[in-house]
Amino acid sequence: MANGIPKKPEKTSGSSPRRPTPDNAKPKLLSGGNPQIPKGEGDAPVQAYIAAMPGWKSDIGRRLDELIMRTVPGVHKAVKWNSPFYGIEGQGWFLSIHCFTKYIKVAFFRGTSLHPMPPEESRTKETRYYHIHEDDRFDETQLGAWVRQASQLPGEKM
Repeated sequence: MANGIPKKPEKTSGSSPRRPTPDNAKPKLLSGGNPQIPKGEGDAPVQAYIAAMPGWKSDIGRRLDELIMRTVPGVHKAVKWNSPFYGIEGQGWFLSIHCFTKYIKVAFFRGTSLHPMPPEESRTKETRYYHIHEDDRFDETQLGAWVRQASQLPGEKM
């Protein structure tokens, strides 16, 4: 206050200030029910993503995460572009998962090198997908074999 006149607040970058988000606020779901999780390294953001996956997808997400950790001890995790990524420290990412309306997509970045190849094609040359729908009973043995093979290939640097 100068001469009894209140000081005007300083202007910021032109945008209105964000309201603080309560710690217990649920993440926003993007199109297809994909959770919007802030980018981050480590297990915590991946677990936040899994917890925010809607309905049946959260249980499948937990099962996938456990399978990946069991198959590749010490796997490196992160959330990037609102999707969990799994990789080998210093070698890059070998897979990611993503929620869609009717299924969960497991992306193998070097999927064309896996035997047998995951069934779904991608627009990217080497990537292959495995889709898990609500009533699917996915083959954990086959998925584990793909995870093991993928973790031994050069990863994607993203």
